[in-house]
Amino acid sequence: MVRPRTQRAPRCAHRERPAGACFRAAACAHFEMPSPSAIRQVPVFLAGPTAVGKSAVALALAEKIGGEIISVDSMQVYRGLDIGTAKPTPEERTRVSHHLIDVCDLREAFDAAQFVRLAKQAVDEIQARGRTPVFCGGTGLYFKAYLEGLGEAPPSDAGLRAELEDTPLEKLLEELKEHDRATYEKIDRQNPRRVIRAVEVIRLTGKKYSEQRAEWGAESRITNYESHLLCLVRNPADLHQRINTRVDGMFSRGLVEETRRLLDLGLAENKTAMQAIGYRQVVEHLRGERDLAATIELVKIKTRQFAKRQLTWFRRHGSCQWIEVGPDEAINETLAKVMQVCTTP
Repeated sequence: MVRPRTQRAPRCAHRERPAGACFRAAACAHFEMPSPSAIRQVPVFLAGPTAVGKSAVALALAEKIGGEIISVDSMQVYRGLDIGTAKPTPEERTRVSHHLIDVCDLREAFDAAQFVRLAKQAVDEIQARGRTPVFCGGTGLYFKAYLEGLGEAPPSDAGLRAELEDTPLEKLLEELKEHDRATYEKIDRQNPRRVIRAVEVIRLTGKKYSEQRAEWGAESRITNYESHLLCLVRNPADLHQRINTRVDGMFSRGLVEETRRLLDLGLAENKTAMQAIGYRQVVEHLRGERDLAATIELVKIKTRQFAKRQLTWFRRHGSCQWIEVGPDEAINETLAKVMQVCTTP
């Protein structure tokens, strides 16, 4: 991804993040809030794992600097996936304009190429209004695609994709191991979509997926403005508690009823949407595979695992400026840290 302004700092002992990019709550409690005008219209990229609190910070930041939010979430693009994806509420969307939410139906496919096209369009429109684009989300691939380009990988082929989706994951991994050992060793095997896409590209091009991904970045990298790629992080115990609370809240607000309604709209037929944590587990519950209590607990476990994978992805693939958020930290404190990073020369 796009490198931050400062060179990579030496690693610090605090959770092994770059020493120059690790903000402890105590050290930042007395930051002076920079002037909103200092950020101007330069896009801000706010990433982090699920339930870390990035949406609330993005909302406060956008209100402070006159911004509009671009969602970087591969599931919030689908209409109807509301409770389980923690979409911003109508009230929040009234406070700040949001983009790339509810842009396709459940029966439609959506990918990184579509995200990049729509995100660039949104940025142009936001900046034309004299406002600041605030990217916010946890889909690392979409951040990378926007900042570094899509490379030369071909678009998806509907027939081949359907064939691969019906192929057992173990067989796909065997094929990937045979034809592209580098991708096989690094790919997230908990995410069938990634495996399917890698095999699809290899079959369509006859080239290794890893070689084509390595071509990202030369001509399509964002260079016409300085980007701020920030990643919020909390200590594991705090994040896990927030995840548990969030999942309980989703079920109390009607996740089961929402899922039952979405099944009538084609949820089960959309392989991508069915990867959204919460919905798959509730569908299994509705089919009688487990009771509600066990389903809620499973969703919590899956969400914690997902958050861990997100953090791993950003550590491996992104040159982020990490911002530590304390358990009892107020939004204004976190906002001050974010604005401090965005305005530091």
